[in-house]
Amino acid sequence: MIGGTWLNTVPDRKTTTALPQLAAAMVVLPVFLQAPWVRIHPFSAAVFTAVLIVAGVLLHRSNCERRAEIGSLLVGFSGSWLAGCVFWGWMRAHPLLHLPIEAFALPLALTGLNSKWRLAAAFYLASLAGTACTDLTMALTGVMPFWPAVVNAPLGEASQLLHEAASQLMKPQQLLILIAASGSLLSASRWLKELDLNSATASQTYAMTASVLTTTLFIDGLFLLAALLQPGLSGLI
Repeated sequence: MIGGTWLNTVPDRKTTTALPQLAAAMVVLPVFLQAPWVRIHPFSAAVFTAVLIVAGVLLHRSNCERRAEIGSLLVGFSGSWLAGCVFWGWMRAHPLLHLPIEAFALPLALTGLNSKWRLAAAFYLASLAGTACTDLTMALTGVMPFWPAVVNAPLGEASQLLHEAASQLMKPQQLLILIAASGSLLSASRWLKELDLNSATASQTYAMTASVLTTTLFIDGLFLLAALLQPGLSGLI
């Protein structure tokens, strides 16, 4: 009995290790799949949300712990996916609406933290927090006004405008804001990873959340680098 109880309470190390990587992959995926898809056909990209939800629910009902976790992440990812499709498909020229649209499922996610869908809720909330940090940083650095002009301009002009916006961030004051924002995200991620929690499930959730925040920072860094060196590859235009 003692041996059986021990086996039932110790988490699957492979599952624990895999969660942050899976979450990070789901943060990166929209950059390479959703962005070009939404530009070509936003309606079909939005409808694909149903596929993500159905797949997530079916996997979550599996007896396999790893599949159940993947299913939960997919459900959380579907919320971010749908919000991204709506904004970038139809409202992309209105940056002030970005965060409100991304936060459409906030009440549901907060409720889900105390349910069997806690991983889904945590993924969505972490993604939303990363988005909020990015948008706030853009507002504080003064580059937010470039956004409507960039997305509405012809390709050639858009590239130049995006490069100009990125160049604004290389000024001392703007760089300090970027460093402070980056440091805040990294500190939050490190704190989440180092929390000493009694529950293995809670530890996995916090580690996954930290991974989402760190990956968001990585993606933002790549976007800035692309905007400076090759704006056409940034994914915004």
